[in-house]
Amino acid sequence: MASARGANSVADGYTRFNDDADNIEGSYQSNNIKHEVSQTADDFPNEIGSTSSLNRDISTENSVELSAPGDTHIDADQHWEMNYHEAAIFLEEGENNEKFDSHPHNSEALPAYLLVHNQWYYGLDLATSLILLALAFVEEPALPLFKLPVGVHGSIELLALSIIGVELTLKLRWIGWKTILKHKRTMIKCITLGIMFVEAVTVLVRQSSHFRVTRALRPIFLVDTRHCGGVRRFIRQIFQSLPPIFDMMGLLLFFVTIYAVLGYFLFSDDPRDQHFTTLHDSFVSMFVLLTTANFPDVMMPSYARSKWFSIFFVSYLCTVLYVLMNLMLAVVYETFTRIERDKFRKLLLHKRKACQHAFKLLVSKQNPSRMRFKQFEGLMRYYAPKKSPRDVVLMFKELNTSGSGSLSLEEFYSVYDAAMLKWEAQFSQIPWFHTTWAPLQTFCQFTHDFVTWKYFEYIIYGLILSNGLTMIFRILEFNDDLQESAVAFSASWDTILFVGLFVVEAVLKILGLGVGHYFGSGWNIYDFSVTLLSAVGVIILSFIPSFVYVVVFRPLRLLRLFKLKKRYRDVFGTLVLLTPLMCSTAVVMLVLYYFFAIIGMELFAGYDMRNCCVNSTVEDFYKYSANGSTALGYYYLNTFDNLLTGGITLFELTIVNNWFILMNSYALVVSSWSRAYFMLFYLFTMIVLTIVVASVLEAFRFRIQYKRQTSKREEEQMLHEEVDLKWEEMQVWVQDFQLLEKLRANLVVGGTATFIGCRPRNREVLQRRMYRAEIEEWMKEADLTDKQEHGNGGRRDSEDDHLITSPEQIILRSALTGEGDSYQRTVTIN
Repeated sequence: MASARGANSVADGYTRFNDDADNIEGSYQSNNIKHEVSQTADDFPNEIGSTSSLNRDISTENSVELSAPGDTHIDADQHWEMNYHEAAIFLEEGENNEKFDSHPHNSEALPAYLLVHNQWYYGLDLATSLILLALAFVEEPALPLFKLPVGVHGSIELLALSIIGVELTLKLRWIGWKTILKHKRTMIKCITLGIMFVEAVTVLVRQSSHFRVTRALRPIFLVDTRHCGGVRRFIRQIFQSLPPIFDMMGLLLFFVTIYAVLGYFLFSDDPRDQHFTTLHDSFVSMFVLLTTANFPDVMMPSYARSKWFSIFFVSYLCTVLYVLMNLMLAVVYETFTRIERDKFRKLLLHKRKACQHAFKLLVSKQNPSRMRFKQFEGLMRYYAPKKSPRDVVLMFKELNTSGSGSLSLEEFYSVYDAAMLKWEAQFSQIPWFHTTWAPLQTFCQFTHDFVTWKYFEYIIYGLILSNGLTMIFRILEFNDDLQESAVAFSASWDTILFVGLFVVEAVLKILGLGVGHYFGSGWNIYDFSVTLLSAVGVIILSFIPSFVYVVVFRPLRLLRLFKLKKRYRDVFGTLVLLTPLMCSTAVVMLVLYYFFAIIGMELFAGYDMRNCCVNSTVEDFYKYSANGSTALGYYYLNTFDNLLTGGITLFELTIVNNWFILMNSYALVVSSWSRAYFMLFYLFTMIVLTIVVASVLEAFRFRIQYKRQTSKREEEQMLHEEVDLKWEEMQVWVQDFQLLEKLRANLVVGGTATFIGCRPRNREVLQRRMYRAEIEEWMKEADLTDKQEHGNGGRRDSEDDHLITSPEQIILRSALTGEGDSYQRTVTIN
């Protein structure tokens, strides 16, 4: 396959970008053909089936001028290369769940598209977004240590916004305004960018900041980066879960209001009870009671009047807290489970549609239903450039279940699954030391037999348990001298003994199993890390006894004991499945904190909270004197004077313990309406955390059901694929001599080589196993829909427009006829 690098200047933007910024040929090339005028007609590929949208502007006139036969061959290769590239873009859009309306429609748009979809640009976009967020640390209000002049941070902000603006400008080159207006996320980003750009210019002109709550919108740029795709999906799930949450919150607030009105009429006549003085105070008190933060304090004044008043508070908590809040969790869990299943279905069908688009670009008109290896290899050069030639051949063999030597569309649908596989030769499981020096081979064989002995793990568990018992004895010997106790706990002779034994265990496993096999296990990585940290801790405490923080390393090895019980293994397995979601949740929580911290800084910064609430229910919490505060009197430190203290204050509000004290203090100092800020923050965090709990429950249920339905043997078969590659069979569909030469080192020439493909054990792979029956139904429905669409004319008006040739467009067909060096180019103009 000829590279686009050797093409003429018909699409020079495409070629130039490939030369300068997207050099993928370092991985491998299928064929470096030198074009010569003396080539025969057999060298040419079949007529291209579907012309790439990147080829549509290849001629500005309705005619093509040929100067030499060699140019015809180069032009045909150019067309195939562009088809390969566009097909790879379709697969990437399917994998990333991107809408096809953002697909580049011509070769002029391709350089801009590739520049924005480039690893370096992804990094620049992420760095720019993080810099924008970090400006909150140096803008007023900020710690004096971090504060920068207005001109400096204003210029940095303007530069960062300009970089983001350049990205949006490049996006316009292949999307257009009409499509951007339909793309909500991009529209929000454009509007936010415009507002913040105007504000940044205003700050620079005035050389002073102003009331800028719009700074709270900066996380929009971070969430829109390529690296935060999981965050966007989680935020989308939050929005999809909001309708049932709002329904339950409406019912919840109804009961809160009813009880607030009743409480006002029951307790407002008691001058000692300040919780129900007004209807407003009554509602606030019942809202706080929903979180139990003010219980039983809110009940005690009325309880002192009559014990029967306790019925009011008990019935409220039972109804609202134990019934309605748990019902909300149940509703959210059911909704989240349905959304998770629907999300998997939509992504699966979106990938299927991407495969259809790509397949049309990779078949010839002579055989529009089959894809040859040459086209598949060309596709992989762009879609998976890091795949070796051997891996590409094995992927093709794995997909070609019919054994016909070419791929049908049904077979091509599995290209995403094939791309996941990591291939190893069957004989790769032979111990690494089988060709080493004989004495070393004997020793390594002994260690291999020893570490794979069924009782070896129990010996290690015995050592870990003994290590735990010695730690208990050391804890019982603790004294008032912290340094001496730390040294006895983490740097004594027994610590050195057990750390040494664990080092020996790691060395034996590495020698017996090999480095790759050893570090292929997550538990081995954990054991190695803890052993290394424990050894470092011994060394540090031996020389710097005051550095007592390293005492935490020694007990970490005890975590391995929890692996013995199946319940704990299920918990650890669920945590592994939840790791991507937990990372996304952490980012969402940080974004939420940043949003409310910025607003809190604009609203409450600069207020001195010391002795702020005299003659109020929270007076004791804010008492301050120069000689020191009481045990309760440190609440004046909970302020919004900078981003760091604001974040800590918000975290205290998240825990909800005594959060009403902070709310009431700012209501007294600033305004009673400031309570709305704290209540909204509680509601937002409650929504997010409820969805997090629902996601944890769903993941645990999913894992338990998967373990019940799948045996160990079935799981091994699911995660591994075995492929027998025959040299003679491969020569039939791999017709590239140079590629065959590269494969000789990895295959058995004239024989059969067996390879094992391993899938990652991630959630998507497990979902394919769990939803087998549903996937079959979804595929049947999709096939029926496709047939109906083709029956109506086969023309798509929206996302497939780039594949339909309009009357004004030119279909360039490289139909070559004639004998010897005589060729005729056929151009069909509709």
